[in-house]
Amino acid sequence: MAEYGVPKEVRDLEMRVGLAPSGVLALVQAGHTVYVEHEAGLGAGFTDENYRQAGGQIVYSMGEVYGRARIITKVTRPTAAEHQWFQPGQTICSFLHLQVASPDLRQALTAREMTAVAYEMIEENGERPVLLPASEIAGRMAPLIAGQLLRSDAGTPERSGRGILLSGIPGVPSAVVVILGAGVLGSNAARAFLGLGAEVTVLDQDMRKLRWLDEWSNGRINSLFANEYNLRRAVEYADVLVGAILVPGSRSPVVISREMVRQMRPGSVIIDFSIDEGGCVATSRPTTLRDPIYVAEGVIHSCIPNITAAVARTTSYALTNAALPYLLALGQSNTLEAIKQQPALARGLILYRGRPFQQG
Repeated sequence: MAEYGVPKEVRDLEMRVGLAPSGVLALVQAGHTVYVEHEAGLGAGFTDENYRQAGGQIVYSMGEVYGRARIITKVTRPTAAEHQWFQPGQTICSFLHLQVASPDLRQALTAREMTAVAYEMIEENGERPVLLPASEIAGRMAPLIAGQLLRSDAGTPERSGRGILLSGIPGVPSAVVVILGAGVLGSNAARAFLGLGAEVTVLDQDMRKLRWLDEWSNGRINSLFANEYNLRRAVEYADVLVGAILVPGSRSPVVISREMVRQMRPGSVIIDFSIDEGGCVATSRPTTLRDPIYVAEGVIHSCIPNITAAVARTTSYALTNAALPYLLALGQSNTLEAIKQQPALARGLILYRGRPFQQG
């Protein structure tokens, strides 16, 4: 049986937690021990007593969590301040995005011969089952973010939106929303914007995804093949531009140049969800929940890597539901045996005992 650790996330306003009490209960019922750092789930509405009732053991420092656990379960990749707590041979499961992370993280994981499972890389039947719910949530949040940023009263005139209601009203057109990418996040965003009455156009190079959106919406969602000509034409008229491009394991390609951004109307909005992987817009740079926007070329940018932390309870439950089968497999046997039980883990296993993992 294994010992799991749930440390408190330390990034600013990071309210999500690596395991909800429901996940702790499932692990305990399987015979495992779960150490939860004091108030680790408080931001998501989970008290220490909730974890105790689920069978978790509350500890009062991050060092104790790392010191007692063989498997660490987190949401975001560890900060530099957390590296000191890593234990030799330990396994860490989290959204890691190592391709855009500081080299210090990989060095710390390698030096302690740790095993690292990147949630965003776990793949099963062509899908990313742990990343999927986070993408669903982010996509459905997109109209909430856009509607707020389009308002005329957002602050100074330079940081205020165009004053457009997403749905429009009779006699006044709705907002034009352009979405780059028809994957899980992009399609959820498209459905959410359409539900509010916006005019939605989605661009992708996968015609199967575009056909699915067209069939689902009965033609109410416009679709374009994502080449440079169509990108330039669509972006120029967008009130809201949503970046939802993911190339697993690689930096997101930059498909929108600064020149294209410059052609957008002042007060338009860019929401670049691809910022987790570096961003797909040339003018994008990471922002935070505390300081969520900036203006570049007259366009309001929102590029928050951990945007789903704003709905921490929903996200923590969704992450727990998706990750639990893989966490159980890791606890029931050694890592290589776990891969046999859950082959999808092989794609997510980016380091094994400090070295890049190569299956076979």
